[in-house]
Parts: sequence; C-alpha cells; structure tokens
Amino acid sequence: MRCPLCQAENPREARFCEDCGARLARTCPHCRAEVPLGKRFCWSCGEQLASSATDRVPPPVAYTPKHLAERILTSKAALEGERKKITVLFADSKRSVRSACR
Repeated sequence: MRCPLCQAENPREARFCEDCGARLARTCPHCRAEVPLGKRFCWSCGEQLASSATDRVPPPVAYTPKHLAERILTSKAALEGERKKITVLFADSKRSVRSACR
C-alpha cells in the first residue's frame, strides 16, 4: 500500500505509514469496514465515502447570517495582526466536589 503523504510503500496490512506515520486507511461510517485512503466507495457495503471530514461540515457561509458575514469581512483588515492581553484563571481545590455536594 502506498502512503498518500510521502509515497512510501508499506505492507498491505499496515494501518499507518512506516516512514511518516500517516494514516493509511479509514473506517466506513456505514458498516465500519476499514477502507484504504483515496477510495470513493466502501469495498464492503458500497456506501459512498466523504472525501474528507470537511465535506460533512457545511462552510460557515452556509449558516452565517448575511449581515454578520459582511460585517466580519469588512472588519477583517482592521483585525489583521491585532493581539489582545487576556487573563485566564483556573482554580481547583482538593475534595471540592465533595464539599459542594453538602
């Protein structure tokens, strides 16, 4: 099996590339069979496979209101390179869950 990333030859039963570690197969969402990368249909059930995870998620343009999308695009140049200082506080005390339940 040839790696789609580095083009190295790998054993037929390999799940990851021996040279670069890339995944060589994926799982069919319909029947859970292992399908080599680059295939458009499952060899076991014939179900069409999405070419990538991004095919299943609609682009933001599809669900963002038009007025909001325009506002984001017009202010994009002003935000380029902008950095903000933030403070993050995380606190955890020993046995806090038990104390909260009382």
